Amino acid sequence: MVNATIGQLGGQPILILPEGTLRTRGKTAQENNIAAAKAVSDAVRTTLGPKGMDKMLVDSIGDIVITNDGVTILEEMQIEHPAAKMMVEVAKTQNEEVGDGTTTAVVIAGELLKRAGDLLEQDIHPTVIIRGYNLAMKRAIEVLEKISKPVTIEDKETLKKIALTSMSGKSGYGNMEHLANLVVDAVMQVAEKKNGKVVIDTDNVKREKKQGGSSENTELIKGILIDKEVVHPGMPKEVKDAKIALVDAALEVKETETDAQIRITDPMKLQEFIEQEEKSLKNMAEKVSSSGANVLFCQKGIDDTAQHYLAKKGILAARRVKKSDMEALAKATGGKVITNLDDLSKDDLGYAKLVEEQKVGDEQMVFVRDCKNPKAVSILVRGGTEHVVDEVDRAIEDAIGSVSSAIEIGRIVPGGGAPESEVSRELRKYSEGLKGREQLAVNAFADAMEVIPRSLAENGGLDPIDTLVSLRADHENKKQEMGVNVFDGGTMDMLKAGVVEPLKIKTQALKSATEAAEMILRIDDVISASKLDKSGGMPPGGMPNMGGGEDY
Repeated sequence: MVNATIGQLGGQPILILPEGTLRTRGKTAQENNIAAAKAVSDAVRTTLGPKGMDKMLVDSIGDIVITNDGVTILEEMQIEHPAAKMMVEVAKTQNEEVGDGTTTAVVIAGELLKRAGDLLEQDIHPTVIIRGYNLAMKRAIEVLEKISKPVTIEDKETLKKIALTSMSGKSGYGNMEHLANLVVDAVMQVAEKKNGKVVIDTDNVKREKKQGGSSENTELIKGILIDKEVVHPGMPKEVKDAKIALVDAALEVKETETDAQIRITDPMKLQEFIEQEEKSLKNMAEKVSSSGANVLFCQKGIDDTAQHYLAKKGILAARRVKKSDMEALAKATGGKVITNLDDLSKDDLGYAKLVEEQKVGDEQMVFVRDCKNPKAVSILVRGGTEHVVDEVDRAIEDAIGSVSSAIEIGRIVPGGGAPESEVSRELRKYSEGLKGREQLAVNAFADAMEVIPRSLAENGGLDPIDTLVSLRADHENKKQEMGVNVFDGGTMDMLKAGVVEPLKIKTQALKSATEAAEMILRIDDVISASKLDKSGGMPPGGMPNMGGGEDY
């Protein structure tokens, strides 16, 4: 640590930072940052793979989260250290870009920094390490692309294997087959072709969580599930061959824009005024009915009187439907969201084979089922307890991300540590052709890649050294598909075992992990302005040295 004094002029100390500022420089700063990042990486490493363990996270008010999902763990941990926060960013980036592989990305970033720490101790400059890491990362991505295999949206069996690989290790273990089928069906349903490419917006797969039943009760609705109930008891609870009006306007009597007062001197005038309001509401119900609609979803309110008239017309209605749900309904049913009731015509109506109100758990919900080729669908996620529902939901979210990435890029690689082992082998060969100290950094990158198969072996209760030796031998013999057999020990062909992952998960994990490691390695000075507490106590780390500019 050094204090707020930097330099001296004629024996007089020059104070340029406020009192109480802590400053860490050089090797100490690098070691601290590497240690913090490594601690984050170690926290999630035990969750990797199908035999990975779960974490229980308890917050200040006693709420708990039980999960195996890397990004969820890191977000819930409320990390304070600035370098450790950068590791959380790695997980978030991976989650946003691909939707899966967050643990892999963080574990690789931590191992890259650990190996860089060993090189720093040998007095190799961070810039040299960064240059070597960049060369290694580019070469690693070339290797991954070379060993990848093609996949298309028609290859349902392979897509199912991708979903199963993504969900392995998560809760809902016994029903993964059922969940994987749902995920593949959902993603295939919302996929769209644009300019000859398949594009998938994962937001079009809506997930609705409801406690109760078990994970096998999770179902795919080829349409939309609305967490609302039918507004009036006199309305039908089930409508077949539904013609659906989507209205973003209130079925209520408009308030005046200004603070106007209506003075009524004659009781008859009051009656006329009430009748006029009623007539206006009746007209609104007539407009909905005359368009041919027998189901109405309204983004705003529906007046009690309007509800009565809609019920008399046999129209099923739900009000205050969320904007996102209205957009999803438009995509699913083919209808248009209308902002003015006067514009509503039969051409604006959407279609569903069935709209029904059902009780799920202790709440009524409206199901819009069996739409014609819907471009938005819903998955109703069920589970015995709140924590199970949450974890099944996270498993489904990861699987949706994986399957979508595989379809969009159209390439897959074997899982189980096979691609990392192949990259490691290729990088060692590649480093032999390099001159200078970058060769050491490329070798360090190659060693770091083996953290994935090593972690898989450790989490499966296997001997990591024996497993790595077997893997290296297999890959030297050109068996690129061999990975860790976490169930029976040893190695096995991952493609035959159906353990496959999208290429994008691996390439994105490598890119974001390398960039984060490089950024942390560039830091050689950490200045933190620690404020004095209100009682006038000392800043963290004790009283600042008020003497010269020496270290203390």
